[in-house]
Amino acid sequence: MAEPAQYDFIVVGAGSAGCVLANRLSADGRHRVLLLEAGGRDTSPWIHVPLGYGKHFANPKVNWMYASEPHPASGNRAIPEPRGKVLGGSSSINGLVYVRGHRADYDVWRQMGNPGWGFDDVLPYFRKSEDQQRGDDPFHGVGGPLAVSDPTDRHALCDAFVTAAGECGYPANDDFNGPEQEGFGYLQFNLRRGRRASAATAYLKPARRRSNLTIETHAHVTRVLFEGTRATGVAYLRGGTACTAQARGEVILSGGAINSPQLLQLSGVGPPDLLRQHGIDVVHGLPGVGANLQDHYNARLVYRCSQPVTLNDVVGHPVRAVAEGLRYAFARRGFLTMGASYAAGFFRQDEASATPDIQVGLALFSTDRAGTKLHPFSGFSLIVRLLRPESRGEVEIESADPMGSPAIRPNYLDVSRDADLLVRGMQSARLIAAAPAMQAFADGEYLPGADCASDADMLDFVRARGGTSYHPVGTCRMGTGSDAVVDARLRVHGLERLRVVDASIMPQIVSGNTNAPTIMIGEKAADMILEDSR
Repeated sequence: MAEPAQYDFIVVGAGSAGCVLANRLSADGRHRVLLLEAGGRDTSPWIHVPLGYGKHFANPKVNWMYASEPHPASGNRAIPEPRGKVLGGSSSINGLVYVRGHRADYDVWRQMGNPGWGFDDVLPYFRKSEDQQRGDDPFHGVGGPLAVSDPTDRHALCDAFVTAAGECGYPANDDFNGPEQEGFGYLQFNLRRGRRASAATAYLKPARRRSNLTIETHAHVTRVLFEGTRATGVAYLRGGTACTAQARGEVILSGGAINSPQLLQLSGVGPPDLLRQHGIDVVHGLPGVGANLQDHYNARLVYRCSQPVTLNDVVGHPVRAVAEGLRYAFARRGFLTMGASYAAGFFRQDEASATPDIQVGLALFSTDRAGTKLHPFSGFSLIVRLLRPESRGEVEIESADPMGSPAIRPNYLDVSRDADLLVRGMQSARLIAAAPAMQAFADGEYLPGADCASDADMLDFVRARGGTSYHPVGTCRMGTGSDAVVDARLRVHGLERLRVVDASIMPQIVSGNTNAPTIMIGEKAADMILEDSR
């Protein structure tokens, strides 16, 4: 029997952080790096066409197809929790929006016992990652792997939305990642020349021909291997064949907020009672593994549009659909370059809050539920998102079977303040839709509709029809204390040569989309890993 291959670093998961690690750890040629991805290569053309994210909500070829456990506070529904299962991970199937969160989010991380994670500490890594279309300044970088671009076209409905917000007293803001987050304006996207800039295209593609980097797809890691408390490698299945790989240096988990805690638990690292319940020997008891799950719950206001300027109008018109396809093919412009939201606003619904607590995004299309067929009428949506939820959940294995899905319990709206704040945010969004500038477009509220008038009615709607923003974090929390999983250098407490590098390490969710922060985490972790390997 052949000896297992040996590597300096084994990275489990080729998502946003894993692709960064594969690139940075292999860059100087001194280290042998193995990157293992359970999904396949990012060959689908719909991955690279930005609007193609709508094709992947129910595509098991690139999506783990997870769903949350039903919970009374969110209508006892199993809510879809899509996660990328492909090179690039969720950065290959997400809505492309580039938002870092508020600078105060990172200062809170530092205050929670994580030195080196304040905003001034992480800003250089955001700048290092960026190739910012607008150029270099104190908040942005150029020449990095990750393209950050303005929308290819302005849109009259977006202009009206920003103007209407101003009529309601909210400031304009042309850069949510600059000095101030608060205000309304156009979003930026991870686009390069009209194509998606995923972590795979930005970081992995330039590195894949390096002789010291091995990339294996359809490689499902089943457990981390240990000698005592030292991680020595991984076991995985590839094409039905059981394989192992040994790490001379470190094993690094980058499976994300669902798969990283699942793999730790399967490997004997986690809450001891849970592991014993499923017949798994306890390598190291860590009660925080899988706890502290957070996500951005949201609710959609849907409006009929009085002008045929939305994606619904294009999809529902064969001639316009062909013309739009040709426009993209030859000019890389138009609706096919569009992210999940086109414009947005960040504002403080709670006047006592020092930073924005609600995000509202304008989507130039409408559906009954995310990922389903567009409405046959001209329509747009206002997606209202709770930025800093107090509700917490968990991810737990349901058996010792590594091919099974874990139980995902986000406990959305479990804390009543979360629901109350989201309802108030939706009422504020309604006022923007009713402002004078929007009257040329808004032609009646379709969902939840005029009959949903009181806060109590709106609360019922939020619980019954709300959904997730697909931003799960926190299940391998960075920090100190008995419920922390990794330290400030992302090393798993109580174990050797094992780190977690992905969104699961966030001690508290950021006030915005999570892909940009996850890439930053990968950049910062790569520097720490290389420093510690000397």
